[in-house]
Amino acid sequence: MSRKELSVAARPITRFVSPFQRFARVESAGGIVLLTASIAAILWANSPASESYASLLHIPITLGFGTFRIAESLHVWINDGLMAVFFLFVGLEIKHEMLVGELSSLRLSALPVLAAAGGVVVPAGIYIALNHGHPTAGGWGIPMATDIAFALGILSLSGSRAPTGLKVFLTALAIVDDIAAVLVIAFFYSSRIDWTMLLAAFVLLAAGAFLNQLGVTQLGIYLALGFGVWVCMLRSGVHATIAGVLVALIIPSSRYLEPREFLRRAHHEITSMEEDYAAHPGQVSNAGRDAFLSLQTQSHLVQAPLLRLEHALQPWVSFFIMPLFALTNAGVPLHGFRADSLHDPAVQGIFFGLLLGKPIGILLFSWLAVRLGIVALPASVTWRHMIAAGCLGGIGFTMSLFISALAFGSGAEDTLAKVGILAASALAAIVGSLILLGSTNAQQV
Repeated sequence: MSRKELSVAARPITRFVSPFQRFARVESAGGIVLLTASIAAILWANSPASESYASLLHIPITLGFGTFRIAESLHVWINDGLMAVFFLFVGLEIKHEMLVGELSSLRLSALPVLAAAGGVVVPAGIYIALNHGHPTAGGWGIPMATDIAFALGILSLSGSRAPTGLKVFLTALAIVDDIAAVLVIAFFYSSRIDWTMLLAAFVLLAAGAFLNQLGVTQLGIYLALGFGVWVCMLRSGVHATIAGVLVALIIPSSRYLEPREFLRRAHHEITSMEEDYAAHPGQVSNAGRDAFLSLQTQSHLVQAPLLRLEHALQPWVSFFIMPLFALTNAGVPLHGFRADSLHDPAVQGIFFGLLLGKPIGILLFSWLAVRLGIVALPASVTWRHMIAAGCLGGIGFTMSLFISALAFGSGAEDTLAKVGILAASALAAIVGSLILLGSTNAQQV
């Protein structure tokens, strides 16, 4: 390390920030922060300062200018605004996986798709069976979802007991789960449709798709169009977060410079900078600055805008948006909760749907697919691993809390639903972890 590099490493700000940077690179870090925010919300909502928690959620915030203004509470801005960014990130992940990842071919996607189908149908069926004829019947979408941050966080903490094939399978399963959840929200949890605003949203999306075909790579243009799509969706009656997924579809996924050509250009620019520095030690001339800016441009062109945006959003989603959502949605006041509330059909439908329906559905559909010869288990993955993955699929949390708010609003039923979600997700995490602790990478039986 050079003297200058040592000087940078010794700066106080570097010593302060580097532990946080190392923590953020840990695969399970997002799940840890999410768990911390959830616990903080529950403690806050049940502390002597609980009124301040409720007041925080209802702080009015108005954004806009002139006659264009959107006035909502902080809670609504988080659930309809910031969560649209979360859904944009989910949409980018889905698109990436469908283009080059685990969902890019029938052979790769068959097992997680079939397993996810079981993990959607069985929990929803359990909920419907327990809530048929009750006012809470509309909450059937709540136990369908898997929280990928928590599930993968637990797998990461399991170390070698969780083979790579299991992590890939659970990731693909959670992404298919997200697709199902997005469709359910769009078709079943949206209010009366304003077709004019919906048409305006699709006109903006079509404009973005046209720019994509022209080869426009500036992400700022697509994000500006995306904001317009979000506003139109917000006014249309279709839940605004769906805008995030739709905008992800128009983000360019192709790079505009091949790696070989990038290396050739980069070598030329670096050579120019070296010659400039040799001629002007300790200084950067106009020629050197131009070479640097050109290299920066080439590095953007060799990366697909989709991947650049996904990479840029990942820390914001993991360490800000999802924890903030948990902090403002997981605060369940338990002081008014009674034992007889456990007999509430919505609580039972959510609890048993997540804790039993998820693993049963995932395992049953996976077993049938393997038994019929449609697919095979991933390398080094045993049925014990699959049982653990099924249990971890029962960690609904983020998406389940989100759908609960759509299904029940902010009343007493939503509070009971949150109890069911938190209890089932916690038990699913514990059971899945215990199964993984007793597993090995033995040969499949």
